[in-house]
Amino acid sequence: MNGKGLLVVISGPAGAGKGTVVKELVRDDNIRVSVSATTRAPRQGEENGVHYHFLTREQFERMIEEDGFLEYAQYVGNFYGSPKKQAEDWMKQGKDVILEIEVQGCKKIKEKFPECVSIFIMPPSMEILENRLRGRGTETEEVIAKRMKRAAEEIGLSEDYDHIVINDTVDECVAGIRDILEKERSARQ
Repeated sequence: MNGKGLLVVISGPAGAGKGTVVKELVRDDNIRVSVSATTRAPRQGEENGVHYHFLTREQFERMIEEDGFLEYAQYVGNFYGSPKKQAEDWMKQGKDVILEIEVQGCKKIKEKFPECVSIFIMPPSMEILENRLRGRGTETEEVIAKRMKRAAEEIGLSEDYDHIVINDTVDECVAGIRDILEKERSARQ
């Protein structure tokens, strides 16, 4: 992927605050966020094409066959993937493109695009993470237990990332990531 913009991977366990942090980052006119595709059902308030591209399993599998993803993975029974074309177009325009994806996807992106910048958002503690998940009010106890187990596994893989940022407060986390991106852009000029 030859472009002027950075390809930025942001990962972290469910409840770490990735979505909130990314919403703040895209206020910068130079940053775009790749809207992931998924086969999971929309949550209340989520809009197709805004929060995710909600696809049927058949549509998703067709895009896989057509090499339409930068990466894709299966997570908790559903497929998730980063569509390729839009990200490539933005990078050619000099925009940094954020992929908000899980650790499996990051590994695939780093294999295909070793120049990417990978950032892991760490929760301040497991207790705070669990409280954030419960505070959503969208998941059953069983799903929360699965997400906590998965979070421990993901945190164990955080050392594979270029940068780790603790999301104690959104403002500090966003400032830390902006600083990282500025340094990465400067280093590549």
